[in-house]
Amino acid sequence: MAAEPGAPVYFLSDLHLADLEQPATRLFLDWLEGPARQARALYILGDLFEAWIGDDDPDPLAEAVAEALSRLADEGVQAYFQHGNRDFLIGSDYARRARLELLPERHLIELAGESCLLLHGDQLCTGDQEYQRWRTLCRSPEWQRAFLARPLAERRAEAARAREESRRHQRRLAPALADVELGAVLAAFAETGAHRIIHGHTHRPALHGYPTAAGVRERIVLGDWGERGCVLRAGREGFRLELL
Repeated sequence: MAAEPGAPVYFLSDLHLADLEQPATRLFLDWLEGPARQARALYILGDLFEAWIGDDDPDPLAEAVAEALSRLADEGVQAYFQHGNRDFLIGSDYARRARLELLPERHLIELAGESCLLLHGDQLCTGDQEYQRWRTLCRSPEWQRAFLARPLAERRAEAARAREESRRHQRRLAPALADVELGAVLAAFAETGAHRIIHGHTHRPALHGYPTAAGVRERIVLGDWGERGCVLRAGREGFRLELL
């Protein structure tokens, strides 16, 4: 089924789905069966799941989400996915089951005649050098091959340990270091020529303007899903953050 002319494009991130019974999961699955079916496209910019230990994990939550996204594809809505800092190990096997198109960590699209740079957002938080070192390590093919070769039980235990360490790190981190760095944002605009950056990760939904030599540029930060849901709707009326 083709989308109606003028159908919206939706962006979301940071759902952090962890089990089938949590309110965020039920809200997301219901949204996929309802409003999402009227979309032209859906972009999930990372951290769809709270953790991901490999496509071979027989997790009922992952399968329920894959089935819902596959049904969305049956309605003619293509869903795209960028890796987040929690689910960077989602691979081609799960993408095939969910009928997701995997995107690179920086991806340009055009909307309303303007270029938009899509990111998860963690790569803009350059002030947190400890995290950036970890990010470089865990995104390397060597690290990922070694991790995915371990038994599922070991991977599950390691993921739990990593989540706890992440919580401790966030508690120690100065608030300013948990947000994006201005220099990283301006560099991304300059390197890509984008008019707009759309990202998640920081859980600080807002619209920011940046006067540059090429004109005013905009950065839109997606909110985390929580129990209410937060999506960015891009349509005829422009860009609008909405709570469900």
